[in-house]
Amino acid sequence: MVAAPDRLITLAVVTGAHGITGEVRLKPFTEDAAQFKAYGIFSANGTPLTLKKLRPDPKGWVARFSEITDRNQAEALRGTALTVPRKALPDLPADEYYYIDLIGLPCVDPSGQSIGVSVAVENYGAGDILEIEKADEKRFMVPIAQAVDVHDDHLVIAADFIE
Repeated sequence: MVAAPDRLITLAVVTGAHGITGEVRLKPFTEDAAQFKAYGIFSANGTPLTLKKLRPDPKGWVARFSEITDRNQAEALRGTALTVPRKALPDLPADEYYYIDLIGLPCVDPSGQSIGVSVAVENYGAGDILEIEKADEKRFMVPIAQAVDVHDDHLVIAADFIE
């Protein structure tokens, strides 16, 4: 179970400029700054950005990229997603997965009957939620920890959670 290797994965979003020398504030979608630094080069709407420096900030991280040298350039990046290709993410143990790998997988009930396809993974604070779209295009959500059994090529949804 792996998403397309060239699919872009958003690791952070630029939330604004920091100072006058081109640094940007980031909202990270990963907790590990060391791993974020290891990627080195990110895509910002198709433009490569080379990470020079990263430090913590009360609202996320502050980063400096080689290509961004002043506040105007930094401000222009506000709202820009910083992405890497899926193939750049490290391999995981057999019993772990990235949420991106769940999206697009067929969902079935315990008997193997098709329910729909997974379309999103969300977290509203109480745990991870899988959103499933049925054939009639109606959607419903299930808690991943209690209701989803992950297989390489499909997801089995516990009967009690199927709408």
